[in-house]
Amino acid sequence: MASSTQHETRYESLARCRLCPRLVTHLQETREQHPDYHAAPVTAWGRTDARLLIVGLAPGMHGANRTGRPFTGDASGSFLFESLVAHGFATHPRADDAKLNNTRITNAVKCLPPQNKPNAREIKNCARYLDHELAQLWQPGLRRSRCVLCLGRVAHGSVAQVLNEPGLNFVHGQCFQAAPGLWLVDSYHPSRQNVNTGRLTQAMLDAVLAKVRGLLER
Repeated sequence: MASSTQHETRYESLARCRLCPRLVTHLQETREQHPDYHAAPVTAWGRTDARLLIVGLAPGMHGANRTGRPFTGDASGSFLFESLVAHGFATHPRADDAKLNNTRITNAVKCLPPQNKPNAREIKNCARYLDHELAQLWQPGLRRSRCVLCLGRVAHGSVAQVLNEPGLNFVHGQCFQAAPGLWLVDSYHPSRQNVNTGRLTQAMLDAVLAKVRGLLER
């Protein structure tokens, strides 16, 4: 993981990023269909000094791609924020009305992918921005612990690569200490499919966030 200064310029250039031709074209088509949508790269939401970084997959078509903020405006965000409020990480269960408490939210891929499925090259291209966000979260020598909550396998894989843990498998509920004071926690993504099939329940997500809360209290 690089220092924050090494990637400052790259992160600030996110709004102008054209590294992924397929995503650039898809966003252009989306803007034509929905001229009132954000339809551009979505930056992280929350204070840069937060001790919890939540990493999702990518902006949802009618969620973050519309609002410009991760996990707002769609069912995934509503499901996530119910649990964030219950554990003190947000102030309101409606994401559009919420403020984040000691929490920052981002995505592994910053642009809307077709069918919500980024390819390997797109995930790799976006790792430079995730690298910067992780460098803001944690540096060696910090006295209080930090936590990265990975929502789904893509987020987990992206974070693991940046943290130089490529062999670490995704396991729902897993807590892995990646470095002194830095924890990686896994959860299934709160997608509509996962929620509707019961793969992820509110109780399951609450249990994961309770683990996160415990790690941050160390």
